[in-house]
Amino acid sequence: MWLPTSEKYRAFLDRYLPLHSRYVAGELTEEEWREWAGQQLRRVVALAAQGSPFYARRLAGVDAAALTPEDLPRLPFTTKDDLRAAMHDILSRDLDEACFFYETTGTTGPATPCPRDQREVIASNAHVTEGWRNIFADVFGDRAPRVGVMGPTEVHSLGDTLGDVARNVGSAVAKIWPYSPVIGFPKALQLMRDLALDVVFCTPNVALSLAKAARAQGLDPRRDFAVKVFLVTGEMCTPDLARQIDQAWGARTYNALYGAQESLVIASACARGRLHLARPNYLTELVDPDTGADLGPYGTGELVITMLIDGIKPLIRYRTGDLVELAPNDCGCGIRGPVVRVVGRTRDRLVLGGRSFQAWQVERAVLDRIDHSFGYQVVIDRDEDGDDVLTVRLDLPGGPDPVRQAAHADRVAGALGVRCRVEFLDELDAVTTTGAFVSWKAARIHDRRTAVDHETAAARRLAGARGHRA
Repeated sequence: MWLPTSEKYRAFLDRYLPLHSRYVAGELTEEEWREWAGQQLRRVVALAAQGSPFYARRLAGVDAAALTPEDLPRLPFTTKDDLRAAMHDILSRDLDEACFFYETTGTTGPATPCPRDQREVIASNAHVTEGWRNIFADVFGDRAPRVGVMGPTEVHSLGDTLGDVARNVGSAVAKIWPYSPVIGFPKALQLMRDLALDVVFCTPNVALSLAKAARAQGLDPRRDFAVKVFLVTGEMCTPDLARQIDQAWGARTYNALYGAQESLVIASACARGRLHLARPNYLTELVDPDTGADLGPYGTGELVITMLIDGIKPLIRYRTGDLVELAPNDCGCGIRGPVVRVVGRTRDRLVLGGRSFQAWQVERAVLDRIDHSFGYQVVIDRDEDGDDVLTVRLDLPGGPDPVRQAAHADRVAGALGVRCRVEFLDELDAVTTTGAFVSWKAARIHDRRTAVDHETAAARRLAGARGHRA
């Protein structure tokens, strides 16, 4: 693992690395974990109250030295709107201490600063490294695979983070940006072939767009490429969507990690396809997304995180806006930490026929028993009687098939409880490619019952000339 040479990080390394080693080996006791969590919570809150103008105001009167994890509910939440309003005032250390500067994409609001120092980089990457080792050993044995990383923008952390992780596991890495005007899809596909890449890290949309672009060039993704593993992140990928990627490439698809620019990597995947919380780095809570009420340590709710790494931008009781399931670790893969399943964003709930659905329920219904699709979109209308009506558009090779379309419309209608018709198309609206930048709902759902909101408008602006020919 790469480590900084500066002595200024020695105290942190002396605390963190032995704990991480014992954690990975399964030797860390619950008592040791609680001691670490309490110690780091007090350290982080004291640092933030002293160094961050935002938290100095927010935590005024809090006795950091007396805090325990059980006291978290007494502290105020931090929200995405707080980050946008505070900007650099959220930082707890001087920007001079940062080793990287990143920012959020800014597609739905001001781009917020996300600098990272060596403490945050080491702690976050350590857990991603363990996940990659677990998956690569299962798929490739002792061989270190060649990895291609396809990130969203040049100021996103993905390239640096995964470059370091690849170095940790001994893999060569190529950073390829298919939507870049310099690279584009043809060059990306050429590099994938020339380098015989074994692993590609990207969004689900990019994985499918690459397959479609390859077919447009007369190439067979399964025959003409060496890719055996897709590690995907950035947008929801249900097992049904992962199946489309597997079918297109003859590969194995993993939801590789869960996190964000502002929160770093919260959970990493294992060889069994499950996400594991980086427990040494976070205290977690589950709350009711509407009321903020505590829902207990396990179950389903909005995830709230408190960072335990005293870096440049620790967040305290940060409401992620994500609905997740947290469960005790029963995986048996060898990776530690509770199991996390991301259900979707709290704002992505969809009301159809008077019933509320989560994003994954809609995607599952749309892709149930569908094979070899390159994407989908759902259009929602209201008929003259005021009833909701769906049009499901599927990008499927082979053109229209009235019998299959009618049968699938019946399946979707049965699952979602509203009338439905299905279209098989050769090309979808490019807005469906924007999920990782904006949201699943803005990219996949065209809801004509309501006025266009700011996220949908942002997705349409971003779509522009995007597509597999870019």
